[in-house]
Amino acid sequence: MALTIGIVGLPNVGKSTMFNALTKNNVLAANYPFATIEPNVGVVPLPDARLTRLAEIFGSEKILPATVSFVDIAGIVKGASEGEGLGNKFLANIREADAICQVVRAFEDGDVVHVDGRVSPESDIETIHTELILADLQTLEKAVARLEKESRIKKESKPAYDNAVAAQKVLEEGKTLYAAGSAAGVDMELASGLGLLTTKPFIYVFNLDEDQLADTALHERLAASVAPADAVFLNAKLEMDLMDMSPEDQLEMLEGFGASESGLDQLARTGFHTLGLQTYLTAGPKESRAWTIRQGWTAPQAAGVIHTDFQKGFIKAEVVSFDDLDAAGSMAAVKAGGKARLEGKDYVMQDGDVVEFRSGLTSGGKK
Repeated sequence: MALTIGIVGLPNVGKSTMFNALTKNNVLAANYPFATIEPNVGVVPLPDARLTRLAEIFGSEKILPATVSFVDIAGIVKGASEGEGLGNKFLANIREADAICQVVRAFEDGDVVHVDGRVSPESDIETIHTELILADLQTLEKAVARLEKESRIKKESKPAYDNAVAAQKVLEEGKTLYAAGSAAGVDMELASGLGLLTTKPFIYVFNLDEDQLADTALHERLAASVAPADAVFLNAKLEMDLMDMSPEDQLEMLEGFGASESGLDQLARTGFHTLGLQTYLTAGPKESRAWTIRQGWTAPQAAGVIHTDFQKGFIKAEVVSFDDLDAAGSMAAVKAGGKARLEGKDYVMQDGDVVEFRSGLTSGGKK
């Protein structure tokens, strides 16, 4: 299961700099609007220290973490939905994403021009929201007209029409569907099927000055302004500097700014949380690997991520919690201590489960 996050924001807020740090690429990051013309895509591993420990226990040759794909989309300006700047030609790239990550400028730098001439996180957020809402209203204008005609002929189309109208009302009030749709009775799954951008979960990355990184009062104020969405705080230039450092040097530098992990690691974790995802683990001599699943999935559903045959022929799953395995030091010790369990089809997977699946068609889990 792949997770794709679309990075949006006004020009010159640090999107491409952050993307460079995320993907260790060298995407053009220039001090003028629209330095990003075509969307850039990067696949980023999700940091997971558990895999390193599993590789030690099992003598694994390789470590394969879960991944997050980031798409760096051209800067959106006020009036984009009406053709300003580069217009809304890049909205298709946002539609392909599972979540929208808005980079919001909070740093002051006279050498980096703000497209609106002043730094105002609240104004930046409002501009992006407005453009995405207007784009959705354009989509709904066509969809409502089509569904109204269909509902006259087919009664089964009436719920879809009513839902589109309800979504339209939310947007006309200046609210995103992700924030206000469910409370207004909008069926979010139906609305998402129309390709509406604001049905997607939002994550906000505030690009701060270095001296703002330890300002918890500022963080609380900015987080409250976007609640209940998740907020991440980082300095994009600092993240670039961290790229070339050893893990020890990275931690030392971060601690100097009052942080225990990089902003990019926070972002990858936040993406998983926002979308209700988690990982389970498999391990063996060949590889230790993390697999991405949705929270609440059962063991057969999780097995299907490895191979559909594992789900079809699912019999049992041998499950050990990572913490128990870590403490015991080996599978033999875990089993001797009675910590290994055989779970059936109804078992709901937990984050950090170390699993070997048993299937009537094939077997897998250990690599």
